[in-house]
Amino acid sequence: MLLPIPNYRRAFIPGGCWFFTVNLLERRKTVLVDHVAILREAVAITRRDHPFTIDAFVVLPDHLHAIWQLPPGDHDFSTRWRLIKTRFARALPKEERLSERL
Repeated sequence: MLLPIPNYRRAFIPGGCWFFTVNLLERRKTVLVDHVAILREAVAITRRDHPFTIDAFVVLPDHLHAIWQLPPGDHDFSTRWRLIKTRFARALPKEERLSERL
């Protein structure tokens, strides 16, 4: 499962360009590349409902990097990430363990 973005100080600039790194909870897992089609679909559905431009997106076995440009007047990247993470986690095969507690 993907971890929440840490609470860093952020400048919420509408229409801004953002760099993200998102990690799996269990860094030895390869869930992102094993299920990249599910991740791709989660991103596509989120972009359809909450548009943003992807300038770069790199998926590695246990983390990803992304550079996004948000629409003018919009600074809500956190909702987009929440939706992507939720859609991805819910679409994973049931045998895929989502956290250490499960």
